Amino acid sequence: MREDFLLLNPGPVPLAHDVRTAMSEPMVSHRSSEFESVYERAQDGLDHIFERSSLDGTPTTSGGTSLIFNGTATMAMEAAVANLAGGDDEVVAVVNGKFGRRFKRIADRHANVTPVAFDWGQPVDPDAVREAVSDDTRVVTMVHNETSTGLLNPVAEVGDIAAEHDAYYVVDGVTSLGGDEFLVDEWNVDVAVTDAQKCLAAPPGTSALYATPRAQDAFDGEDAPFYEDLDWHLRKAETHQTPFTSAVPLFRGLAVAVEHIAEEGMPERISRHRKQSRAFRSAFTAMGLSMFPERNDASDYSNTLTAVSLPADVRERPDDFFDAVTERGVSISGGQAHLGGEIFRVSNMGNLSSEQVLRGVRAVGESFHAVGADVDLEAAMAAAREQLR
Repeated sequence: MREDFLLLNPGPVPLAHDVRTAMSEPMVSHRSSEFESVYERAQDGLDHIFERSSLDGTPTTSGGTSLIFNGTATMAMEAAVANLAGGDDEVVAVVNGKFGRRFKRIADRHANVTPVAFDWGQPVDPDAVREAVSDDTRVVTMVHNETSTGLLNPVAEVGDIAAEHDAYYVVDGVTSLGGDEFLVDEWNVDVAVTDAQKCLAAPPGTSALYATPRAQDAFDGEDAPFYEDLDWHLRKAETHQTPFTSAVPLFRGLAVAVEHIAEEGMPERISRHRKQSRAFRSAFTAMGLSMFPERNDASDYSNTLTAVSLPADVRERPDDFFDAVTERGVSISGGQAHLGGEIFRVSNMGNLSSEQVLRGVRAVGESFHAVGADVDLEAAMAAAREQLR
């Protein structure tokens, strides 16, 4: 693979040089003081992200705890649900894409699930959620930033509904935390989940959740999967440890990556992600393309992932288009499941520069030309540059 190959797929994302270097340091025991220092650095950085993901840098919550897992965000999602609900408990799962569906499938294994489902790419209607949630509802699950469709869901509105019925609210912030606003207390979030390989710009293989004091008091680790007993994870975290053998190199990379985020500052990082997403949307619109997801008053386009409908003639041979992008040293993603061959998705998660965003726009436009699609590349480049000024 060429050295300057650019990852613009929705994770894993490009890693900084010192993040990669940290993973190659000599091995230490996961029960050593050296590792405890690494865990503490990573946890402090995650606390900063979970608690200060606001545009003005003011705290969004306090008093909770970040926990780091030896597994991707699917593990953290299951841990959150399984430690809060089980048996005959009702979980209301909001679904309008692949990852909302994943939350539902996880909850199906641990409790009774009431889905509130919408077609992929369609916005969530808070009124439909309100009809489903009752005083008997134990947990409500929702994805903040649905990367299968490029849609930012109405977490605040659904959080109000959960709070009205005293239900625990578990939110997938996998592709928003570290790249967009996330207001834990204002949105009534009890547990927030994120992943290393997305906006945190860390290596894949670890994930984290933030548990508020209210959630911690409700955790029932004995009924959760053995590896995901959050009571146990909380006890070990007090000494900067995990219950089981930690992936030492991945924790090292994560610690450096979250320190970069604190150095940049959350307001600056959020603003940069929003600017870059506007650049991608403006560029693809200027090409003559259409955004894939639909919006309502409660939703918006994602600020970390842009999903675009492929032109009709390109849908007849989508692999040719994606191969042309790869040949230009850039990786983007197609649609998932039934959206394969219907859309393409471009990420701006992590630490991208304006030059890399422009390179992505050019690679997409040139690839459309290569397969015979009539798009206005120069207008797209001009639109992107205008947004990146």
